[in-house]
Amino acid sequence: MEIQRRFTRSGESPYEGISFEPRMSEIRNPDGASIFRQDNVVVPTHWSQIATDILAQKYFRKRGVPPAAPGGVGASPAAPGGVGGSPAAPDPNTRGETDARQVFHRLAYTWTDWGKRYGYFSTDADAQAFYDEMCSMLAHQMGAPNSPQWFNTGLFAVYGLKGPAQGHYFVNPDTGEVEKSTSAYERPQPHACFILSI
Repeated sequence: MEIQRRFTRSGESPYEGISFEPRMSEIRNPDGASIFRQDNVVVPTHWSQIATDILAQKYFRKRGVPPAAPGGVGASPAAPGGVGGSPAAPDPNTRGETDARQVFHRLAYTWTDWGKRYGYFSTDADAQAFYDEMCSMLAHQMGAPNSPQWFNTGLFAVYGLKGPAQGHYFVNPDTGEVEKSTSAYERPQPHACFILSI
């Protein structure tokens, strides 16, 4: 595929012209008691508080996220790589996601990686353009994946997280055969929320 840039420019951050700010997200019981609170949730300033709350309360990974790599949160990937990059050894200093750009990177990096791995992009420049355009569109709320993508996609590819298999299957693109997944995150099932056995 050839990817034509619409919202970004080569060599610039995909977040050029977008301002970000820290906010607080909280859930309270009817009696006023706080049952969830996260301070310093960094989101684009044009986002509503509802969008902020959904990201913080539902879609941020709450643990296992390594400290940001040099280059800063949301840095454009080199080929692609950027923040997080590929799986690494577990770091005892892990934490949860706090910045929308971590999530945008996690999603866009993984989709770009899949595309590069299976030969979808005509050139590396097209892969970079795809990554940048996806980050920009996510930040501008111009496009979004379905719910499971937000909390599953990229946990292995970017953070190196592994988990026990959850009983789903996938078609191995190298063999064309259906295989049972051996890990919850290496081959996540981000395309459906509820699938019942037949």
